[in-house]
Amino acid sequence: MPEFLAETYTPRLAPARRASDVARAAAHASGPGAPVRFLGAINVPGEETCFWLYQAPTAAAVRAAMAAAGLDPERITPAVTLRLPRPTRPCGAAAADAGPPSRTH
Repeated sequence: MPEFLAETYTPRLAPARRASDVARAAAHASGPGAPVRFLGAINVPGEETCFWLYQAPTAAAVRAAMAAAGLDPERITPAVTLRLPRPTRPCGAAAADAGPPSRTH
């Protein structure tokens, strides 16, 4: 599903939004066939800006989810998240995690 980056103006003295509240609002604003998933946010206090990352079918769906959370984005743009690949477990790692064999004499 596409990802979108939304930008909001966040005055220094404004109360901070909790990520859990925003995620709940996104879930509430999601409709059948138009799921919106809040992925995270980065607040930049020195710039009075907050960037919000969502996964959604359209920018309009993101805007609706943000409105439900009481947020008014300045802009919403398509985004591509770059993530590190997940490390793979080496062969036999499960056995190594089990601990030393027990001794019964």
